[in-house]
Amino acid sequence: MATYVVGDLQGCDREFCRLLERLRFCDADHLWLVGDLVNRGPDSLATLRRIKAMGDQCTIVLGNHDLHFLAIYYNGHIPNRSDTLAALLAAPDVDELAKWLRCQKLMHLDPERQLVMTHAGLPHIWTVQEARQFAREVERVLAGRDSEISYAAFFAGMYGNEPSSWSPQLAGMPRLRVITSYFTRMRLVDAAGAMDFQHKGALHDVPPGWRPWYDYWPVDATRPRMLFGHWAALNGETGREDVLALDTGCVWGRTLTALNVDTGVRTSLPAGQT
Repeated sequence: MATYVVGDLQGCDREFCRLLERLRFCDADHLWLVGDLVNRGPDSLATLRRIKAMGDQCTIVLGNHDLHFLAIYYNGHIPNRSDTLAALLAAPDVDELAKWLRCQKLMHLDPERQLVMTHAGLPHIWTVQEARQFAREVERVLAGRDSEISYAAFFAGMYGNEPSSWSPQLAGMPRLRVITSYFTRMRLVDAAGAMDFQHKGALHDVPPGWRPWYDYWPVDATRPRMLFGHWAALNGETGREDVLALDTGCVWGRTLTALNVDTGVRTSLPAGQT
């Protein structure tokens, strides 16, 4: 029995299937996905159907592209030119798929293995326990279990770069928006935990005053190891053994990567391989 964590799929269903075959993935194994299941790649519909059919064998955290799809579906947000969601949005089972997707997590914590998984990472200004509490606030809204804010209202107010930093005094949509940004959009932060939303590239041209969020992540043996995706320009490299990047840019023509969380072995499949 093995547990694999796989980087951003983004609708690359063919490579996803081939990677599972290469891993000899079986019914006794478990799969963790770091989010961005859909969009930009060629087959978001098949990807979502495949993952949903796996049931409890698959553990998911939501990424920014997953939330973007849900905002289009539930709130009529206008798709971007680069979106590849038309087939998914037109599918006869889109309502079932969207309802299932919005009931997934923002953060997965495995205390036994001392692992935590989110799409973009965790800010150093939160403890792991605080982060789990904040994730649950958003998860309740997305699942329709919050009495004050509906998931439709959330998707209507989700977009925007403000606030760019956390304050415990935040309430309502500003609070939910910044929590969601930390979990799904964060790359660069400053020492106070404010986020920069402009830079998406490599580390050699990071603007002055900003650093990758994981540079501030404490080196502490009592903290769980961190698993994340989102930042394809890192190509799976952070220089740290306790902060593991999984997005290796399959949708950009590079590779799709799986990490065996128990052995530490990585398996990568080149994009386009049949």
